[in-house]
Amino acid sequence: MRILITGAAGFLGSNLCDRLIADNHEVIGMDNFITGSPENLAHLTGNDKFSFIRHDVSNFIFVPGKIDAVMHFASPASPNPNSPFGYLNLPIQTLKAGALGTHNTLGVARFQNTKFVLASTSEIYGDPLEHPQTEEYWGHVDPIGPRSVYDEAKRFAEALTMAYHRFHDVDTRIVRIFNTFGPRMHLDDGRVVPNFLQQALQSQPLTVYGDGSQTRSFCYVDDLIDGIYRLLLSDEHSPVNIGNPVETTILKFAETINKITGNSAGIVFKEDARGEGDPQRRRPDISRARDILAWEPNISIEDGLLKTMGYFRGKMGLA
Repeated sequence: MRILITGAAGFLGSNLCDRLIADNHEVIGMDNFITGSPENLAHLTGNDKFSFIRHDVSNFIFVPGKIDAVMHFASPASPNPNSPFGYLNLPIQTLKAGALGTHNTLGVARFQNTKFVLASTSEIYGDPLEHPQTEEYWGHVDPIGPRSVYDEAKRFAEALTMAYHRFHDVDTRIVRIFNTFGPRMHLDDGRVVPNFLQQALQSQPLTVYGDGSQTRSFCYVDDLIDGIYRLLLSDEHSPVNIGNPVETTILKFAETINKITGNSAGIVFKEDARGEGDPQRRRPDISRARDILAWEPNISIEDGLLKTMGYFRGKMGLA
């Protein structure tokens, strides 16, 4: 297939490019580098299966030639209020990527009469009142809080995607992505994996907010990309959760990272400084992915962290 991927220079987008090219597909990457990095695509320079268009998806999109699939992954995603790459510091751009970007990419898919995959998020569930979260759960989201620029952009994107499917018969798919980690994450992403790894690799105590009882589930990026690829090849139009159903407390996760990195500095507890609306618990129900895609994660958290640790050491100049 010849596939357009928006957000191609991002963490997930660049890993998706690699997987599709490895499976002999031709990829057209699109990014404006507002959060993505050219370094994530540098290794594809000269590859005859890859071409690149620098473009803002909130503007009209034209790609010459026949396209067999459109995969919309362009959006800021980091919740870090101190990061220039975070959606809290790019609120308008985030809303435009979810609204105008989805509209424009759906327009390409409709014009080309081809497949469309929307990268949605577990954030559409908000701070969930249902646990674990199934695709039928409607969510518990503050529509005007600080995080709403990301949450509501993705919820609107899902609604628009289903409208194009129902009224224009576009062949759509929606993947709801849960916490994912791996090489090419921003070091200042603000989420727990980059924060903990950087502290551990510098032999610093890991900072746990509150008592560490809040939970997350962590999926290694290769597993996630495999699930997305299977969804692309499927005929499923309803949203599908892709993530790791193994739930762990932040405290236990910190202990695991200290063990893997050999960090003896321990853990320090600080007053809960998580952002407004940050969920206390998050874990996907992946029954639909198991049934429809025959997918579930295979890489353990420990093995995934070892792979990610090497990347972080290199970026931090510790290799």
